[in-house]
Amino acid sequence: MTALTSAPALSGPRGRPLVGNAVELSRDGLGYLHQCALKYGDLVPLRYFWKPVLFVNRPDLIEQVITVNQHRVVKDVGQRADRPLIGNGLFLSEGQTWLRQRRMMQPAFHRERIAAYGDDMVALTRRMLESWTGGETRDVYQDMSHLTMAIVAKTLFGADVWRDAEEVASALALALNCLQARVRTLQILLPDTLPTPTNLRLRHARRRIDRVVYRVIAQRRAAGDSQADDLLSMLLNARDEAGTSMTDTQVRDEVMTILVGGYETAADALSWVWYLLSQHLAAQSKLHRELDTALAGRAPTVADLPRLPYTGTVVAEALRLYPPAPALGREVIAEFDLDGHRVPKGTDVLVSQWVMHRDPRYFADPDEFNPDRWTDGLAERIPRFAYFPFGGGPRLCIGNSFATMEMTLILATVAQRFRLSLAPGHPVVPEMIPTLRPKHGMRMVLGARSATTPPPTRGDHDKQPVCAA
Repeated sequence: MTALTSAPALSGPRGRPLVGNAVELSRDGLGYLHQCALKYGDLVPLRYFWKPVLFVNRPDLIEQVITVNQHRVVKDVGQRADRPLIGNGLFLSEGQTWLRQRRMMQPAFHRERIAAYGDDMVALTRRMLESWTGGETRDVYQDMSHLTMAIVAKTLFGADVWRDAEEVASALALALNCLQARVRTLQILLPDTLPTPTNLRLRHARRRIDRVVYRVIAQRRAAGDSQADDLLSMLLNARDEAGTSMTDTQVRDEVMTILVGGYETAADALSWVWYLLSQHLAAQSKLHRELDTALAGRAPTVADLPRLPYTGTVVAEALRLYPPAPALGREVIAEFDLDGHRVPKGTDVLVSQWVMHRDPRYFADPDEFNPDRWTDGLAERIPRFAYFPFGGGPRLCIGNSFATMEMTLILATVAQRFRLSLAPGHPVVPEMIPTLRPKHGMRMVLGARSATTPPPTRGDHDKQPVCAA
């Protein structure tokens, strides 16, 4: 472990022969990292097989890694494992390629542009609620997954891909399971070109998705409709400083990055929102009072968000306790110093939102769900990287505003009409694969409220079905 440091020496848990700390990191990585932070402090040397790992757990040091030394690090092997599915889009590209793509895509995620999607988010949520009945028990994780897939398909593709939504969702679920199988086993050390059963299933799933995505790209290019306002059209119309547009492959990779990030992140986070509210009835009641007062029965809109501050803090607090991306890693490509310690080339630097968001130095009663903690300017008082559910620095998730608005509008729309309670005996186990999802789903009993909201009608949307995976 001393290879990571100059002086003074860092201390960390003793690893096993050959595998180092890999067993503990694979078995319960988040719990293990939390214990490491409590026992060993802000810089903890670890080893994943032969790979040296430095776990960093202090906001200013995280900023040094993510921002100050951004040119000395790249995404680590765990994140690069997504490349066989999402390609070299904004999430995985580096250097000048990343900078070019970020500048080209930024207008598509401008706040005003994102706000235009609010009506679709609400309308599709109300369409989902047509299938909900008071007293029934549902796996709301599945419901949220279907809903967020419908929303990202609508905002990304418009109406073009609706007939293929089920095919895309099914193939995407298979592909994500294959990627996780690679990351959580020694398969991550093998080339993705090797024809293992997992790699073959992944290739098949990608071909199914690509057939749809490339066909829609070709149709949209042939139509030449520069007036469409969905994200795909904006990607096709984007130009860099030299006036060059994206190739079909680049568009495809950005589409996949948006598709994977847009559907999975929000579905996971919303599932934890419902769970937390079901365990904290005073917070749930306060939420319902705010919705009833501010909306008086009508559907929420983007313009209502400033009038729903508590709804927003519920989302913020759920993202603190259950961040969709609970950890991120960087591989060092040029050594640098961190708090007086040398971090050599080849080291993986690991930071964890899950651990940082539970640090008592920045959050009173850190394990408690308390949305009110955000009402007195906490976000402005804490250090920059004490709370970073969507990452930070130059690589801050480009869709963070989209996701936050989506979650807030869905929460408001559903909570107007239903009070959700965890099904008796249902096990709740967080599982990182790689986002933080409930391992056994989230089975909830629906309690119909004496709603002031009128039942949704077919006229709420343009008669396109919510996709089902």
